[in-house]
Amino acid sequence: MHRICAVFTQPDRPAGRGQPLHAGPVKVRAAELGLDVYQPAGFKSPEVLELLRGLNLDALVVVAYGLILPAGALAVPQLGCINIHASLLPRWRGAAPIQRALLAGDTKTGVTIMRMEAGLDTGPMLATRQLEIGARDTTKNLHDKLAALGAELIVDTLDGLRCGRMPDVPQPPDGVTYAEKIRKAEALIDWGVDAERVFRQVRAFNPWPIAETRLKGAQLRIWDAELRGGVHADAAAAPGTVLAAADDGIDVACGSGTLRILRLQLAGRKPLMAREFIKAQQLDGARFAQA
Repeated sequence: MHRICAVFTQPDRPAGRGQPLHAGPVKVRAAELGLDVYQPAGFKSPEVLELLRGLNLDALVVVAYGLILPAGALAVPQLGCINIHASLLPRWRGAAPIQRALLAGDTKTGVTIMRMEAGLDTGPMLATRQLEIGARDTTKNLHDKLAALGAELIVDTLDGLRCGRMPDVPQPPDGVTYAEKIRKAEALIDWGVDAERVFRQVRAFNPWPIAETRLKGAQLRIWDAELRGGVHADAAAAPGTVLAAADDGIDVACGSGTLRILRLQLAGRKPLMAREFIKAQQLDGARFAQA
């Protein structure tokens, strides 16, 4: 058994209409469990370091915190600071490993438990566990799978550290890639590329920022789609052209191949399945705008 001494999370952020401060899900869940919650702006101040020391921590577990901890904080726990990272390091070090894996067309990912050090996700590995990426996995459901996997693996790792049977393994020097933070502009669809690439965007940017295009000048978000086999029916159709609109989906010509849109959303409206969308929108001869 391991006892959680305290939970540290980012300060409350403004959100919604009027921008009132909202607690994040970590704070909400910690409060439900009756845990002490701290929300410092950083970990460099003497006051925060003194708070950490006063907790008498064996280990400090970090998950998607959004800040690089300074050396002073890393030195506090007896067994070190341990990070749960959503990739098989050294591939996809950095802020957005799940999205970058999907955009790159990776077929596998996983969780790495590593010791934290001054570099960005460069510390030695303590444990890894692999997971296959499904053909229709999105960032949302892949995140949920990896979260469950990481929760299991961190418990095993802490058990091993306590017993002294969890050796550090340096990351290999080959295969290093960096998962840069996602920019909203990356979600804009260029229909001139191949359908596979657009399909990866749809999957990688669900639930944020959602792949988008334009229909008659209005924002159109694509929540779900699938690939259509072979070359599209009208090889001469310009990229972005709607080839067919039916209850089972809206087929759109890409630079190569066809994407079938299954769920979509106009600005200011709720997301709709294709069969509901085409009841209200005339798509004959329509063309989605390129980014």
